[in-house]
Amino acid sequence: MKMNKVNELIEEIKFSGTVLVKRNDQVIQQFSNGYANRSYEALNNEQTHFGIASGCKIFTAVAICQLVGKGQLSFDTKLSDVLDITFPHFEPDITIHHLLTHTAGIPDYFDEEVMDDFEELWVKHPMYLMRSGSDFLPLFQNEPMKLGVGERFHYNNAGYILLGLVVQEITSMRFDEYVAEFIFKVAGMEHSGYFAMDAFPNNTALGYIDNEDGSWRSNIYSVPAKGGADGGAFITVEDMYRFWKALFDFTLLSEQMTKQLLTPYMHTDDDYDRFYGYGVWIDILDSNITKYHVMGYDPGVSFHSAYYPESNEITVVCSNKSEGAFNVFKAIETM
Repeated sequence: MKMNKVNELIEEIKFSGTVLVKRNDQVIQQFSNGYANRSYEALNNEQTHFGIASGCKIFTAVAICQLVGKGQLSFDTKLSDVLDITFPHFEPDITIHHLLTHTAGIPDYFDEEVMDDFEELWVKHPMYLMRSGSDFLPLFQNEPMKLGVGERFHYNNAGYILLGLVVQEITSMRFDEYVAEFIFKVAGMEHSGYFAMDAFPNNTALGYIDNEDGSWRSNIYSVPAKGGADGGAFITVEDMYRFWKALFDFTLLSEQMTKQLLTPYMHTDDDYDRFYGYGVWIDILDSNITKYHVMGYDPGVSFHSAYYPESNEITVVCSNKSEGAFNVFKAIETM
């Protein structure tokens, strides 16, 4: 009966994407709906690559934690001590920890507290030129601080752009190459990557934006040409499951470093006992952690994924529409 309600919701909202739910490595739910490519009527399937927008900030956090674990960096390292880039208005005591927890107080290139149209960014800075972290610097590098360092949680994409540049500076590798080698490969995520919008591999879902009049368009002119440290990776649902497994099996990080990644540092929501660790949201009920989760939204992309420690359950919901993943994710969660 409960699954019937999920099916009804999928039809009601015209969900487009793929869902995977596993408990103790056993598949509980797995299904796909809608088109990966509407023009060719190519269906979404279990192996389809989906963009996950900001859902991949946790990959950036893991990369930083790996470098800290190797002694090449510390969470107290100051940004000014590792990047030889001029930020004329940034306060000098911004640390890696501040950037990871969205408490650096720096300006964001897309400030979700005051902006709601992501596409407006590309009027002055064409999206087809946005292919690396350094390409984003002109959008925030010379702006004044928004808050004092450590003043409060302020979700910030620019901070994760800087973390990606830190990874590049320390490793002398492109950020996407580092993640591919030391996260995706290690976790067995064979079908994941930071794909350029003009060079998709086979079976990659185009993102779609539905207009109020019933027409639609793809998101190829709405998001950066290639994702990076703040968002824009592509995964399959099985690969995301493998990531959670590798994280909690201590394959990607030591047990001690994993605990640091998953520590609830910042309270983020007055209406919920929701916290933020390093690149991951953490829900707490009666002093117990009930859920570690990540999410991502771009034009033509919606994504939610979670690990539930009490039940050892992992849920992955990928959608190639601007909305829908959250609704399906919550409906499955209530089951």
